[in-house]
Amino acid sequence: MHATLVLGKQGRLVIPADVRAALGLTPGDQLHLHVDGRRVVLERQQDAAAELRGLASSVPEARSLVDELLAERRLAAAAGE
Repeated sequence: MHATLVLGKQGRLVIPADVRAALGLTPGDQLHLHVDGRRVVLERQQDAAAELRGLASSVPEARSLVDELLAERRLAAAAGE
C-alpha cells in the first residue's frame, strides 16, 4: 500500500482512511516514530514493543543482562583505580 502525504503548515500529517483501516488505527492510538537514515517510520506502539520482545527472545531466561552490565562496570571501575 502506498500513499502520498502533504505536510501541513503546523507540521501535521493526515494518514489516509484506507491506510488507517488496513492498520486498525483508531483516533487516540499512539504511534512510535523513528528516523532511519532519511526515512521516517511510523508504527503502532504495540508492534514496536513486539519487535523489541522478539529481539530479546534469544536471550536465555537464566541470563541476567543487568548482572553482566554491573560486572563490566565494576571491572572498568577497578581498572581505573
